[in-house]
Amino acid sequence: MDIRAELLVLADEKYRDFQAGLIPELEKEKFLGVRTPEIRKLAKRLIKEGTAAEFTAVLPHELFDEYQLHALVISQLKGFDDALAETERFLPYVNNWATCDQLRPAAFKGRQAELLPKIEEWLDSGECYKVRFGLEMLMLHFLGDCFEGRYLEIAAAVKSEEYYVRMMQAWFFAEALAVRYEEAVGYIEGSRLEKWVHNKAIQKARESLKIPDERKRYLKELRR
Repeated sequence: MDIRAELLVLADEKYRDFQAGLIPELEKEKFLGVRTPEIRKLAKRLIKEGTAAEFTAVLPHELFDEYQLHALVISQLKGFDDALAETERFLPYVNNWATCDQLRPAAFKGRQAELLPKIEEWLDSGECYKVRFGLEMLMLHFLGDCFEGRYLEIAAAVKSEEYYVRMMQAWFFAEALAVRYEEAVGYIEGSRLEKWVHNKAIQKARESLKIPDERKRYLKELRR
């Protein structure tokens, strides 16, 4: 299968311009403008036809849309070991927030014991998108039934000047305030986070539909 040709057929010039505006760190020429549902369908086809491995074996890619396709292929892999190995191989090439956030391996669900050591490695890497991805995985898989207070400490301990890391850290704590309020609010009350992250977490929490108005009013008073 000619992947580039498949993507070109699905390209949307207006959507390409929209995407390029959202991801200014990439040159406009890197975008075709293929919408995510179409890329997801293509990823499913590659897996079903047994040609996904041939595509993902080649890195780096030239186009943003190819990176999105790669992320969605990994996200649909069924085996934990395969998904983790492919994630590890892919992460060094991730060069923007959208591809980072597109990478959500379904096989990671329920595998917290194996996943946590890898998350800690990613958070310690000092590489922007590895750290962002680690925070996102911590948010998606460790605020639910398996929650322990130490997961908040792991997220709070991340120190970075990278905008996309700090934004994900704020998102993590906004989500924690929505689903683990009693445990998370102490990090806001105690000013445990860097000022920008602190205020952005409050902003995002106040935008959340999951948090009652009285808590939003209280959080507003804690801005720094």
